[in-house]
Amino acid sequence: MDRKKELKLQYMQMKPQMGVFMIRSNFSNKCYLEKTQDLKGTMNGNMFKLETGNHPNRELQKDWKEHGEENFTVKILEKLEYDEDESKTDYKEDLTLLYMIWEEKMIQEQMELYKK
Repeated sequence: MDRKKELKLQYMQMKPQMGVFMIRSNFSNKCYLEKTQDLKGTMNGNMFKLETGNHPNRELQKDWKEHGEENFTVKILEKLEYDEDESKTDYKEDLTLLYMIWEEKMIQEQMELYKK
């Protein structure tokens, strides 16, 4: 097998990390939570949208513009592992449950969530 085909096969077999991440305001008690099947890609996409002024959460976008990137923390809260038997391919329900758990934790910690 040539190198190009081998790399393509490796890419096709890669599994992105899934989970829940947060963008937290360092100047207020607010945070934005999101669940995703591709943590790295979704986090990068959110950062790009915030930097270009195109984030769908207008309240978060407004705070980002007013206070700047240095006043926010982006953090992975929890990663969801793939099943070992590899028969499961749809993790949407698992991610939704994980998101709900973290949403509740943030509320218990007196954090205010950016409204979706």
